[in-house]
This record gives sequence, structure tokens and C-alpha cells, in this order.
Amino acid sequence: MSAKPEFLSGENALAFDDAEVARNYRYRPEYPAATFDLLAGLIVGPRVVLDAGAGTGAIARHLAARVARVDALDPAAAMLAEGRRLAHGQDPRIRWILGAAETAPLDGPYGLITTGQSLHWMDWEVVLPRFARVLAPGARLAIADDPEVPEPWAEDLVPIIRRYSIMRTWHQFRLIPELERRGLFVREAEVVTPPVPFTQTLDQYVASFHARSSLARHRIGDDSADAFDREVRALLGDRTTIERQVSGRIVFGRPVAR
Repeated sequence: MSAKPEFLSGENALAFDDAEVARNYRYRPEYPAATFDLLAGLIVGPRVVLDAGAGTGAIARHLAARVARVDALDPAAAMLAEGRRLAHGQDPRIRWILGAAETAPLDGPYGLITTGQSLHWMDWEVVLPRFARVLAPGARLAIADDPEVPEPWAEDLVPIIRRYSIMRTWHQFRLIPELERRGLFVREAEVVTPPVPFTQTLDQYVASFHARSSLARHRIGDDSADAFDREVRALLGDRTTIERQVSGRIVFGRPVAR
């Protein structure tokens, strides 16, 4: 069995427990509303959801109105604190829980477990069997991300990111096939919601990169972060707003209890 990629180490995951990273997270693309309708439709049994690796609640804050309770679990106190401040963060149906998916007490049975790209950082050999044990009979794990239509400048942006990223060994990595190969996940289906426009200012777009573990200002340093910002702004020329197309992609299925 191949080892987990080095760039998905626990040290890199800890980058998210930083107030500035958490503040900048709001500038990353949001999931389209159709994503939450899809997730709500996947619930089997109790309308109680575990959002593991919830971060600032990109899923939990918008799913809460559709369920009885969401347990928003994350190991980064800064992310949870920011989530409480954002829209719907005070919804009484959300329980913000500080802890790791590998070890925190879980209050199932859950009618659905959701994760975003946070699943990359977890210990898969531990969390997938845990998820299987706390799901209600027939209930599923739904893994969400937000694929973007590549911008016209995407290829020119890659070398800029590589110059400043702290993750020198980064490479494309396909999580779902790896979980399947390890016998930890049985995929049922994949659904992609229709693209919707997402518009933000240039300042917000630039700040969004510093919500990444690889480009967090406290990791690469202020001088490198400022230089990165200048290069991105130079690449984008006289643009003052950035318009993109984003979707919600959900892969759902059954985690395997060993």
C-alpha cells in the first residue's frame, strides 16, 4: 500500500488554526445552493448530520436549515470561531465542536456524514471505519468539493503558486480512488451541480490564496506573501473584479468498517 503523500501531513493541516487564515477563508468560492438541496436529499434515517472537518462551516451553516442538527467538528479553534461569526453561524441547530475526526466523541447515529476537502488531511485508516460505525443503517458519507471552470490565466498562475508555496512536493492527488483502493470507501455515485457565477473583488481573490495551507502568510512570511500578491496582481492586469464559474461536486457512498 502506498504511503500518504507527504504534503498531506498533519503539520500542513495545522496551518488552518490561524486567525488570518480563517478570516481569508470567506473569500474561497462558496458551494452553490443546489449542493445543500442535494446533500439534504441524501439523508437516511435521523435528520442529524456530522460535518467532519467543518472549518468555518461552508457546509454546516447552509445545511442547518434543512436538518434537525449539524455537528460541525473541526480541530482548528480559529476556524470554528470564524464560522460562528459568519452568516447562519449562530443557528441553534449547529453544534460547533472542537476536536479531531480521529478521536473526538461522536454523537450518532447520523443520517449523513459530510466532508469537504478536509478529508485529505485526516487519517483515512482511522476515520473511515469510525464514520461507518456512527452512521445510521443505510446512511452515507458525502464528500464535497467545489470544482471551478479554469480561468483564462490558470496556466500562468501555476508557476507563481509553485514559486511561493511551502509545499514543494505537491502534486495532483485523487483522493476517492485512493480510498477505494484501500478498501475504505464504496462509491455509489457522483453528482455535479450546474455551474453558477461567482464574483468577487480583486483584493478578495488575492486574499483567498492565503486561506490555503501552502500559502498562508504565517507560513511563507510577509515578504513572500506580499511578493506573491504583486505577481498575481500583475498577471491580472487592470481587472478590479474576478468572475468565475463554480459548481458543487458530491461523491457519496459507504465508508467501510473493518
